[in-house]
Amino acid sequence: MPNDKTSTRGPSGSRPLEHPACEDIRLADVLHALADPMRLRVVRTLAAAEGELNCADIELPVSKSTCTHHFRVLREHGVIQQLYRGTAKMNRLRTADLEKLFPGLIDGVLRAADLQARRLGEE
Repeated sequence: MPNDKTSTRGPSGSRPLEHPACEDIRLADVLHALADPMRLRVVRTLAAAEGELNCADIELPVSKSTCTHHFRVLREHGVIQQLYRGTAKMNRLRTADLEKLFPGLIDGVLRAADLQARRLGEE
């Protein structure tokens, strides 16, 4: 099984961000990443934005270090890609990779999350 990782270099002096190669993304890892309500909120926000968002643009009711943890889990499990634009860390869903590997999964999860949010009056 290949274990190639792709990385994006950060600002001068920072370490690169590791991402799993498409063929290394596993369904169990993606489901684990999506199972957390805060991480699901990140994914829903990125999907609604239909593009890149800065970490600061995604409001989560947790500490900064906990936000960092959630973004790292999403990145390391292949759900999002993070890259630096200057000193800003930008985030985007790996929609094409996930659709190729698990057709309909992200759309289904997003639809279910939207239905639940409406049912609970969160929208």
